[in-house]
Amino acid sequence: MDRLDEVLAVCAPLLDQVDDLLATSGAPEGHEVWRELRRVRLLPGDAVRAVAGLRPAEFDETVAELRAEARACAEAAVDLPPPDDWTGEAAEAYDTVRRRVADRLSGDDESLDERLEATADLAQALADWMTKTRADLAEALAAVLASGEALALAAGAGSPPTTAETDAAAAVAARTLRTIADNYADADDLLLGSVELAEPIPM
Repeated sequence: MDRLDEVLAVCAPLLDQVDDLLATSGAPEGHEVWRELRRVRLLPGDAVRAVAGLRPAEFDETVAELRAEARACAEAAVDLPPPDDWTGEAAEAYDTVRRRVADRLSGDDESLDERLEATADLAQALADWMTKTRADLAEALAAVLASGEALALAAGAGSPPTTAETDAAAAVAARTLRTIADNYADADDLLLGSVELAEPIPM
C-alpha cells in the first residue's frame, strides 16, 4: 500500500459526492472542469480508481525477463561456431548464414537483443510513470481533502444542491482531473516515442 491507497481510502466518499453532483447538477458554464472532463472522459471518481489500479511493481519481473532474454541473444550470437577447418563452398555458405544470424541476434539497433533491451527500457519507463502518476495524484487528493471546497461539500446537504456545493464539486473535479490528464499526456508521449518497437525486425 502506498500513499495513494491511503489517501483514497479517506477521499472515496468525497469523490463519490463530487461525481454525483456533476452527474445530476453539472458544473458552472465556462468552468475549467469542462476542459478536464473532455481530456479524461471520466468522472473524477472513476478516473482516480483507474489510476489506483496501476501497479508499477508488476513490471519488475517483466523488465528482468526482457533483459535476461537480451543477454541470451547476445551470448547465442557469440557462441555460433565458425567454420574453422571446414572449407569449400558449403563452409562459405554456412559462414554467411552464421554471420547473418549473429547480426540479427546481436548487433545494431535492429537486432533482437537491442529490441529486447529497448522494450525493457520502455517497460521500466512505464513503471516509473505509474509510480509518479500515483504519487502526483496522492498529493493532489491530499490537497483536496484539506481544501475549503472539501469543507463546503462536507457541510452541504442541500437538495437541490446549493451553488456553493456545485462550485466546490467543480473545483475538486478540475484539480483531480487535471492532475490525471497531465500525467496521461506524458504517457502518450512515452508511447509515441516507442512506436518503432511495434515494427517487425527486418530479416
